[in-house]
Amino acid sequence: MSMPADLLIIGAGPFGLSLAAHARMLGLETVVFGQPMGFWKEHMPRGMILRSACDWHLDADNRLTIEAFLQARGQTPDDVEPLSRDLYLDYAEWFRHQAGIEPLFGTVRSLERRTDGFAAVLDDGAELTARNVAVAVGFSNFPQVPPELADMIPAGRRSHTCDMVDFAALKGKRCLIVGGRQSAFEWAALLADEGAAQVHVSHRHDSPAFAPSDWSWVNPLVDAMADDPGWFRSLSGTEQDALARRLWIEGRSKVEPWLEPRVMRPNVALWPRTALASCRETGDGLAVTLDDGRTLLVDHVILATGYKVEIGRVPFLAGLLGDLAVRDGFPVLDDHFQTSIPGLFITSMPATRDFGPFFAFTISVRTSACLIGQALAAEK
Repeated sequence: MSMPADLLIIGAGPFGLSLAAHARMLGLETVVFGQPMGFWKEHMPRGMILRSACDWHLDADNRLTIEAFLQARGQTPDDVEPLSRDLYLDYAEWFRHQAGIEPLFGTVRSLERRTDGFAAVLDDGAELTARNVAVAVGFSNFPQVPPELADMIPAGRRSHTCDMVDFAALKGKRCLIVGGRQSAFEWAALLADEGAAQVHVSHRHDSPAFAPSDWSWVNPLVDAMADDPGWFRSLSGTEQDALARRLWIEGRSKVEPWLEPRVMRPNVALWPRTALASCRETGDGLAVTLDDGRTLLVDHVILATGYKVEIGRVPFLAGLLGDLAVRDGFPVLDDHFQTSIPGLFITSMPATRDFGPFFAFTISVRTSACLIGQALAAEK
């Protein structure tokens, strides 16, 4: 393009799409780069059910809501909750079309600073230029594989949940899932649905309760941050820890009750308060010994070990890392998600250190869009 755009958004998942729609409403020339909902399509399994409800929609301007999408289909929230991954993808596609967002596809090889902003260099050598860039890549670069498990389990015998989303190859197989949160239990249910012969679930803590989570207190906190973006960072360490603990209780010590009949089956075994002690190849699979002395014979291990932000793992940021302020692996952000590099914004999971744990969830996309939009509109 001959003149730089106002904003280049790298990432077309929930945070990127929400920001793109809001930026367009503000009259900003916006370019979006990435496959729409690519992580959701490629790294979340069919049949997955979400923990969010219809109020976790994408539109910061409250027009293109999930309720509006359902109304266009002749449905109500009662017809579709709990939401499935596939329905949410349908909503995101509807949202994208209604908002007039047409992302460009390909891979960003590098991001470079220029006198008038930034240039994203693509894998084919082409360049996209913009005065501002928002990085909204979500979870894709941050799967966590604990080193002790990587050393213990042969590479060909283990997968992280983000890479194990097609369960057909595990039909009739014996599987061990390491982890005790919602994803571990949902993957156990999906494996059992697919016909796995045996599914073991090992986790260090007590097994979470099959109980509905109460998210009602989260929405007001996140929505209010659009007017008070420094609220979370102004809390004391003790207050932040208490908030994280409250979120942990709802999101980690509970799993959704609709999973219970799908998990509590004869071929699914839960091993709470255990960890892997050793693993060795045998003629009949992997012999995995837990620290309680029990040995499980399995064919494959799935690591439901979550995600950990290390912003240096985002490949296209490599050339900017020398100027990017980073703390504990997270980019240091101002009240509008702007980094130490003027004009470079980073949102979604990498924002959780400065904005709170909510920003790992789609409930935060609207607040993120509003705050970045405020900074861009003020500049223009």
